[in-house]
Amino acid sequence: MKKLLLTGAVALFGLSNAQINRGAVYISGQVNYLKNEDKNTNESTQEFKALPSVGVFVAPNFAIGASWGFSHSKRVSHQLYMNGSFISEVEFTTKEPAFTIAPFARKYFTLSDKLYFFGQLEIPVKLGTTETEARSKATDVAYGYIYEDTQSADYKFTSVGVNIKPGLDYFITKNWSIEATIGEFGYERFKYKDFDKATNTSKFGLNLSSVSFGVKYVINKKENQQ
Repeated sequence: MKKLLLTGAVALFGLSNAQINRGAVYISGQVNYLKNEDKNTNESTQEFKALPSVGVFVAPNFAIGASWGFSHSKRVSHQLYMNGSFISEVEFTTKEPAFTIAPFARKYFTLSDKLYFFGQLEIPVKLGTTETEARSKATDVAYGYIYEDTQSADYKFTSVGVNIKPGLDYFITKNWSIEATIGEFGYERFKYKDFDKATNTSKFGLNLSSVSFGVKYVINKKENQQ
């Protein structure tokens, strides 16, 4: 039994002594787009995010760097009110453009010459605006009266967080890899500029809905064998 366990450990971790050199630099990025429409509630959501990253290995298997980029989301919903011959339709639209910068530190653990596990600590700072618009149309069916109105408001916000993200990095060639982060653990403080109160949120998750993928290119990756 001991021989079997030892053989399995060697097969799994036999190549785990490779390390990415100090001085290596990597460039990576994520581009995400999500569109969802719910016919039952007559709501739609669109989200877009572009987030390039640069990291520098300041020690073997340990890198520091920063991500920065732009995100934009749009949510549209409709409501219908009826009261006798009076019908009111309201379309609510919320847009949220924002800029994000997130310095980070990442530690790699070698599983094989191509596969690495990593843990990343990051401090994301997000600056943006919530733009809301309500377009209403009121109709009196009995008298044929129609009234339309549009109301809008903008609110600037700031979000600061601390996140820990686990992930996997697989090198498909010597310099190119595909990485995936699987959930995150963290804390976020969200505050609108014109309001006194802030919202604090804790995030914990290791589920498929929070998996994100990215492509990375590593410069001067030379691996040391220990």
